[in-house]
Amino acid sequence: MNIGIIGAGHIGSALAERLTGLGHTVYIANSRGPETLKDVEQKTGAKAVTAEEAAQRGTDLVVVTIPLKNIPDLPKGLLAGVPRETPIIDTSNYYPMLRDGRIPELESGALTESEWVQQHLGRPVVKVFNNIYAHHIVEKGQPAGTPGRISLPVASDDAAAKQKVMQLVDELGFDAVDAGSLHQSWRQQPGTPAYGADLPADKLRENLQSLGTERTEAQHAEFKANHARTEQAMADQGIKLN
Repeated sequence: MNIGIIGAGHIGSALAERLTGLGHTVYIANSRGPETLKDVEQKTGAKAVTAEEAAQRGTDLVVVTIPLKNIPDLPKGLLAGVPRETPIIDTSNYYPMLRDGRIPELESGALTESEWVQQHLGRPVVKVFNNIYAHHIVEKGQPAGTPGRISLPVASDDAAAKQKVMQLVDELGFDAVDAGSLHQSWRQQPGTPAYGADLPADKLRENLQSLGTERTEAQHAEFKANHARTEQAMADQGIKLN
């Protein structure tokens, strides 16, 4: 496939490395220009381009993997020329303390992270790769049927795009679990039990089912508090996000 990756941070670079290793042609971009991505090119085998070129050349798949706060700053009409059947993956997570500042719709729980992204991009998105550590994408993929194989939740309102992305997740070495609609993707956001847990498919499905589909005020408050504690611990350790 021809795959465009917009964002060359931890997740973007990890996906580029694995996808080129599987034989896909990958174009990768950041906000500073392709001339700043020579090391990424050398490490991953991806071709450094502009964000516009990554979108246009990624005719089979486009991955948007940038800090949430930067989504509104993407070039206007970035995806206008991308075929409607091309899945658009969103890997974003909301880190208000460490990186993104406060976004009212996400603070209130009115929107999930990816619903907010979808509104800004003007295209249906598929939420995946947000709840796994980047180095695990590179190191922990296993053949289908391997006991304990890590599973990844995949959420979207576009059934066809979701199916294509689930096939790619399997190709990368992980079990893909249908996590429902984009409105239900709160179940894989930071602060929830599935975040960073590397659960096998049966445990992930059990976890998703136990949470229900409509987020309650109590759940929103609980997971928001969990995430705030995690952010504070990361801040105390001097951890910075890209």
